[in-house]
Amino acid sequence: MEYQFLFTRIQPHGPSYPGVPLPADNDARIGKPLHSRLLGLFADAQIGPLYLGTLGSLSLLCGFIAIEIIGLNMLASVNWDPVQFIRLLPWLALEPPGPQWGLRIPPLNEGGWWLAAGFFLTLSLFLWAARVWRRADQLGLGQHTFWAFLAAIWLYLVLGFLRPLWMGSWSEAVPFGIFPHLDWTAAFSIRYGNLFYNPFHALSIVFLYGSTLLFAMHGATILAVARFGGEREVDQAIDRGTAMERAGLFWRWTMGFNATSESIHRWAWWFAVLTPLTGGIGILLTGTIVDNWYLWAIEKRFAPEYPQVWGPILDPAAR
Repeated sequence: MEYQFLFTRIQPHGPSYPGVPLPADNDARIGKPLHSRLLGLFADAQIGPLYLGTLGSLSLLCGFIAIEIIGLNMLASVNWDPVQFIRLLPWLALEPPGPQWGLRIPPLNEGGWWLAAGFFLTLSLFLWAARVWRRADQLGLGQHTFWAFLAAIWLYLVLGFLRPLWMGSWSEAVPFGIFPHLDWTAAFSIRYGNLFYNPFHALSIVFLYGSTLLFAMHGATILAVARFGGEREVDQAIDRGTAMERAGLFWRWTMGFNATSESIHRWAWWFAVLTPLTGGIGILLTGTIVDNWYLWAIEKRFAPEYPQVWGPILDPAAR
């Protein structure tokens, strides 16, 4: 029978595998492994055993506290009505303190809950990052996943902590909520002259779209050679007549060159990591160094100056 791991015709699996032995100072893995045919359609069919350890347990606890604070505040905003909570959930928000508080700690109902939720959520993320580092170290892996996670945390910190700290007010931070978050983004772009003229925002979009293209190209390539064992790409890197040689030949004949089994992952890793890194730089510079990105782009000849039909363009903040 032909085995293709996306369009799975068969799902071969042996006895449950508990994983490699852990050092003596590690906690034991918990849970009895089980197998799910549904999960086997798009991932490994084995579920468990789980390993949380001290860092993982503390991270989940802090994350649970943050979500509880956010959720209960949203529930209180609809008079504790569960039906309205579910119906209006995309529009509900936990707002940061008002501008009158600056960087001071306000009462709970005037932004203090937002600070508390942000504190526990940030602590949860850093504890999980430390867990990622330790798990990789214990298993003898490189720390590429840790640094990628840290790049995402960088953008989170810029939006909720570093830029508000630089601006001198917690009110500059992003609210917790789905549509309120999107509304903040739109208002932020309008207030500072359109983020499309922010070169770091442009770079972030380039890396975002570029990473999706690279991952799609690589994923499609491996799936296309799955019938030849393409998922064992590293093992086949130096062999002739294998799935990886066929994949390399396809791209060499298609666009003139091909990535190796290693370099394609480095390309995709860098493109993905640079998306939040450059985006965070662009946000951090907005309102601190540059007050209006459109006027800045005209001054730097980054954007054309349109005809002044309605008079000169002024920075709204200067009015």
